[in-house]
Order: sequence, then C-alpha cells, then structure tokens
Amino acid sequence: QVQLVESGGGLVQAGGSHRLSCAASGGTLWNYVVGWFRQAPGQEREFVAAIRWSGSTTFYADSVKGRVTFSRDNAKNTVYLEMNSLQPEDTAVYYCAAGSAGSIPCGSLRYKLSRYYDYWGQGPQVTVSS
Repeated sequence: QVQLVESGGGLVQAGGSHRLSCAASGGTLWNYVVGWFRQAPGQEREFVAAIRWSGSTTFYADSVKGRVTFSRDNAKNTVYLEMNSLQPEDTAVYYCAAGSAGSIPCGSLRYKLSRYYDYWGQGPQVTVSS
C-alpha cells in the first residue's frame, strides 16, 4: 500500500514562491498517476497537476499553468510542486495523491478527478498573504 507524506506547507507573501514535497513509500509509483490537488475553505477539491509515472507528460490546470511546475525524483520516489507568483486565491490545503494507472488510462481526463485517486497525503496548508 502506497503511503504519501507531504512537507512544505507554510505562509507565503503574495508574489512569492513556494515548494511542496511528497514522498511515497510502501511501493513503487511506476504503475500510478500522481497528482496534486488543492482545497480552499468552503470549496471543492480542485485539480492542480498530474503526471503518469511511467511517462513524461505533465498535465496542469488552466488556473495554474505557467506558474506551477510539477517535478519528480525517481530515485527518491518523491514529487515536488513548485509554485511561483502566488496570490491570495492560491491559499488552500494542498494534497498529493496517487491513483492506479489502470483506472486512469492514457488519453483519459480522469487524472483531473479526485475520485480516481486511491492514496492521499495529509495535506499541508499553504497560506498566501496579501
């Protein structure tokens, strides 16, 4: 069973940058799609970015495209979310998640939907102050 442990939550000033990490244990991520989601108070969980571990294409939500970079370290089984030009509306709890690649086939848009992810990190808070 995959376990995801996130780190890097905190307070950031508007216009600043911040990086979140998510380390996986309990198995290889080779057969998974790994995604980042966020949830602001009173709002639904929102897709941010995703990557199929066995591939190279990264998918981004339109709301963060150009400001966010999703990277990974295969040797460490760790993914990172680098966020730039942060604004108060980026304030949210940020979750990393892993879903079986079999449930999220290539060409499918299921990577955007939280219900296809089986394992979740604890979700650190990122607060952007104006």
